[in-house]
Amino acid sequence: MSEHPSIVRAIAAFDERTHEFSMFMGGIERWFATHPRLTVGPVPVVHSVKSRLKDRGHLKEKIARKDGGAVPIDATNLFSRITDLAGVRVLHLYQEQAKSIHFEIMDKVQNKADWVLNEAPRAYTWDPESRDFFAGMGLDVKVKDTFYTSVHYLVRPRADSPLCCEIQVRTLFEEIWGEVDHALNYPEPTGVVACREQLRVLTKVVGAGSRLVDSIFRTDAASKT
Repeated sequence: MSEHPSIVRAIAAFDERTHEFSMFMGGIERWFATHPRLTVGPVPVVHSVKSRLKDRGHLKEKIARKDGGAVPIDATNLFSRITDLAGVRVLHLYQEQAKSIHFEIMDKVQNKADWVLNEAPRAYTWDPESRDFFAGMGLDVKVKDTFYTSVHYLVRPRADSPLCCEIQVRTLFEEIWGEVDHALNYPEPTGVVACREQLRVLTKVVGAGSRLVDSIFRTDAASKT
């Protein structure tokens, strides 16, 4: 079955800007990986950083899923409608560190140094305690019934640029859950009921593990005061 011409043109538009997306994304990844306040000390705030450009096959599927709307996605609106063509994932060890990462991102944005927010940062979570934690940071919080937890920032080099990079910030525990969920449920959700139930159990383990790690570091900090 042949692809719709508008999808073909949209993919071609992305192909034409792949190098630009890669350069912008690479700069963001290096900023996190080398930031002196985020990468020094016995327990650095940033544990590791990963990046990826949207796979062409997955992009075609995403465009097809979103084309049910009133305005189809094509080459003229691709870069405003699809904002995760480039992605950087910032991993940290325990939840409290998210505050330091958020501060540095917002400081860079507010000083208008290379990044402009495409929209207000948003936190996704299923957990009431995490919801309160993220709300306390001033984030817009969305409860996900899929049990997904992560903080998302969408940045552009300038407000009118077609380039946009999604920055995801999450703990290592949340990354494990996300990788397992992605393997099972992307691009189509698993039909295996047992796997869905086991993934729900894993969510509880991840939540408990994240809180335990936070407690361990709070106890260690208190012992040194």
